[in-house]
Amino acid sequence: GVWRQTRALLFKNCLIKCRTKKSSVQEVLFPLFFLFWLILMSMMHPHRKYEEVDNINLGTLDTSMLVDFVIGYTPPTRVAREIMKKVAFDNFEDGLITEEYLSEEELQEASALKTSKFVGVVFKDAMSYQLRFPDSVVMSSIYTESR
Repeated sequence: GVWRQTRALLFKNCLIKCRTKKSSVQEVLFPLFFLFWLILMSMMHPHRKYEEVDNINLGTLDTSMLVDFVIGYTPPTRVAREIMKKVAFDNFEDGLITEEYLSEEELQEASALKTSKFVGVVFKDAMSYQLRFPDSVVMSSIYTESR
């Protein structure tokens, strides 16, 4: 029955291994070689350990810098309005000035006309956005990748 078939299969595999010694040795040595290589690479590039940062009180936010600060955003969707409302009123007593624009072109024109205290937010979808400063475009942290 089953025991005879299993014993015959084991005997056949032993014969194959004995007859093909070169491939049998390679089957054992290649994983050991790659394991040694991984250990060597990890020793050459050790993990960096950073010191612990004490938990300190940073104090209150200096809102004097945010006087007359304008945040423009586009497109004026329901999700964008909710996000900008949360940004404007949840963290600041008086709230920030938010303006909605129908298109990205209108936002760019407004940023050219406004002072340096203007920041544009272009929502690509519910989870990604771009910040537009008067002279540059900054991608959201979703697009940054670690090494």
